[in-house]
Amino acid sequence: MTTTARRAVERTAAGARPGAPARRRRGRRALTPWLFLIALLTLLIVFTYAPIVNMVAYSFTDWDGVSPELNYTGIGNYTEIFTREDLFRVFFVSGYYLAASAVQIAAALYFATVLSFNVRFRNFYKGVLFFPYLINGVAIGFVFLYFFQDGGTLDSVLSLFGVDTDHAWLGTPASANTSLAGVSVWRYLGLNFVLFLGAIQSIPGELYEAAELDGANRWHQFRYIIAPGIKPVLSLTVILSLSGSLSVFEIPYIMTGGATGTETFVIQTVNLAFRFNKTGLASAAAVVLLLIILLVTWVQRRLVPDDKVDLV
Repeated sequence: MTTTARRAVERTAAGARPGAPARRRRGRRALTPWLFLIALLTLLIVFTYAPIVNMVAYSFTDWDGVSPELNYTGIGNYTEIFTREDLFRVFFVSGYYLAASAVQIAAALYFATVLSFNVRFRNFYKGVLFFPYLINGVAIGFVFLYFFQDGGTLDSVLSLFGVDTDHAWLGTPASANTSLAGVSVWRYLGLNFVLFLGAIQSIPGELYEAAELDGANRWHQFRYIIAPGIKPVLSLTVILSLSGSLSVFEIPYIMTGGATGTETFVIQTVNLAFRFNKTGLASAAAVVLLLIILLVTWVQRRLVPDDKVDLV
């Protein structure tokens, strides 16, 4: 075959497959993002989803966390969680933190609204409100442990105002849970405050100017401008507060260790797994907590859908 004929054959073959290079390029472009994500997806699967699957599997067994043998118990662990009074009592303890979350959201929204307007020393107040969230939870636990002890800081401050009390603030379930919930409010108030403040400041300033020209006062501005404008952020903080009230751990664990009726759901789960060697029952408790949080999130999304806010 001559050179001219060979070139003609090559041109004919290339013309028969005009889309092959384009298809290869499209295939490479579609594959490239997955090459960057494969490491992250591998870590996510290995350290998140695989342990969750194992936890669900262990929740149907009586595994003690050490022995290589484990027996299938069906839904026995889940039945035990909801029928044993000492295990079910932690749900009532979460009620204290749930009430504290409502107070925390209301206080954070109030301070964010006030400090979004021109107030003297507002940057100082912002720092004061956000500072507790920056402190380590262990340090906060030890500080308030001395704050609430007999003859401690709180009793000393009350004595300055002529209030003489010998009340043990961490001595009874009611006062202990109330005190611990109050500490949680103080610590996490700054997080919600920053979220609300950022959402309020993202609202166009022209809306406030137009409202003032129409004679609207601060309450009207909050009701008709701020409240609708921060609805997505408010929905987020409600979800975070509800899930946080169910998964409280470090402050009650450090201050009381779960004693005096202050044991929370997470403290109970940790004790079941590492103190009483009931890993199967602890896994069931963790699954129940996960399902409750997912259910609360779903219900909240159904009641308050995350619609797009358009104030203009």
